[in-house]
Amino acid sequence: MADPWTQLLAVLSWIVRSWRRPAGAGAAWQQAARRIGPADEGMGRHPALARSTRPMVVVVGAGFAGMEVVRNLAKAPVDVTLIDRHDYQLFTPLLYQVASAVLAPSEIVRPLRSMLSGRRIDVRLATATSLDLDRRVVITDRGEVAYDILVAATGSVASFPSKTIEQRSLALKDLDDAVTLRSRVLEQFEAARWEPDEKRRRQLLAFVIVGGGPTGVEFAGSLNDLVQLILDRESAGLDRREVSVTIIEGEGSLLRTFGPKLGKQAQRALVGKGILVVQGSVQAVTAGRVKLADGSEVRSGLTVWAAGVRASDLASALTDKPGKGGTVLVDRSLRLTTHPEVFVLGDLAAVGAGDKLLPMLAAVAQQEGEYAARSITALALGAPDIPSFRYRDRGMMATNGRFAAVVKAGPYQFHGLPGWLAWLVVHIALLTGFRNRGLVILSWLSAFVFQNRAVRLIGPSVRKPRGG
Repeated sequence: MADPWTQLLAVLSWIVRSWRRPAGAGAAWQQAARRIGPADEGMGRHPALARSTRPMVVVVGAGFAGMEVVRNLAKAPVDVTLIDRHDYQLFTPLLYQVASAVLAPSEIVRPLRSMLSGRRIDVRLATATSLDLDRRVVITDRGEVAYDILVAATGSVASFPSKTIEQRSLALKDLDDAVTLRSRVLEQFEAARWEPDEKRRRQLLAFVIVGGGPTGVEFAGSLNDLVQLILDRESAGLDRREVSVTIIEGEGSLLRTFGPKLGKQAQRALVGKGILVVQGSVQAVTAGRVKLADGSEVRSGLTVWAAGVRASDLASALTDKPGKGGTVLVDRSLRLTTHPEVFVLGDLAAVGAGDKLLPMLAAVAQQEGEYAARSITALALGAPDIPSFRYRDRGMMATNGRFAAVVKAGPYQFHGLPGWLAWLVVHIALLTGFRNRGLVILSWLSAFVFQNRAVRLIGPSVRKPRGG
């Protein structure tokens, strides 16, 4: 069997190859460009745009899928309007590092208008609340926007089994969640410094993460590193034995999508760092306890919910027969069968891969966005439809603490330091276009090598879960 370092070089080479454009994609694009002609009459045009010879493309959502569409339509013969409730793109794979004080919020965002400077893109700040598919109009909290072609890519939101659990837990799905969570973690330590009772201190410093997927595992590992840093350098009088970090997983091993081998490796690494892993289904979250279906309880001073997501609310305007997690069923060209002028991408879409659905991953969203842009260009030029969408699996990776990660890429699987180095290289590459990439690298150097987390800041307002 090859040593880990040989495997590391092999997997990096495999990842680079897999990121190349799929065979035939460039040919389809060039074929469309050569066949300049009127837009496909079958798509129809909105009355308000009848005098225009350029189709109006409205992209709702500035996540990985939406931004990939916008960037790839820069030179297409279409007018593009981008609508999002935020004026920035968020690099969501690193949200957990904001929550655990590794990175500052500004290091994983970039203003949309800055990213699209010099391109003919109309950026609108608004929340899309509904759609009128017959009139071809996006309804927002600031007005209506007409379209000829619509790209719906509003992503997903945290999913809770009950309102009570939602009120007593903190999510980790957007930038506000991450900043709030960071503040709440640090505030627990501040409160513990004033608490004379040992039992109450243990209660305050009991951190529970519900969900053993990538988000839960990555946050648990990084949180544990932060806890160790605080105890070693800043919290004289606090005992490490009074602090607990627990992951609750209800459906088998950790990181199920990575396979049993890597899941066990991740669990072994986390347990070796002092993190508790509990198997069980959560039934309730109370003020100080997480109750499981078997009747057992886990002490909790702060509960983080990372046990699932659902499609965003815009899905209800696209279909009355949602798929798994509230997603929208689309055809093989990523469109609504009843409205072929509507593309649905990213976490919002239920896209089949054999007998399974594609996972809610950034890589999936990016490939869907690139495909949709090529398809829209072909439509605008009057060219034949391009071939059906096909996802190219570029692998998965997740950290589980300082200098440790698990990687599954094609035929390669490995963990530990080689896995972490692969994670580091890939994420530096993925940050291309974020002008703060240099700052991120410096922050990683400070956090991982020198164990210094400079953004240990408690926000001006700390939201305490209601009822807790």
